[in-house]
Amino acid sequence: MNVFLWTVAGPLALVFGAAGAMKLGRTGQQPAASGLGWTADVGDGTVRLIGAAGVAGALGLILPALLDTAEVPVAAAARGLAVLMAGAAVVHGRRKEPQMIAVNAILFALTVVVAWGRLGPYAF
Repeated sequence: MNVFLWTVAGPLALVFGAAGAMKLGRTGQQPAASGLGWTADVGDGTVRLIGAAGVAGALGLILPALLDTAEVPVAAAARGLAVLMAGAAVVHGRRKEPQMIAVNAILFALTVVVAWGRLGPYAF
């Protein structure tokens, strides 16, 4: 089960880290021009906060497990990313973007699996 959880957590960390870095590295209308239409509805600070949360969550999925310190930070990071995806699904629902809701739902489910596995019966 540990290999399965790493197989899920690794790509999740890449996805959230890359998406978060993109949100942190772009300003003004650049995110909206690159396909993130929802960024036009919120301020730059909110976009950066969401980006920082994604990067922090990505690091939280990988670093504690790599350092073999504790399961709790990995599970906390996964739960935080699940909350982020739930909020994203609400935003995309209001914008009537069903394709993005599907992506959010998949990422939500994967983060819940990692949180359950790392905090539950399959800690490393």
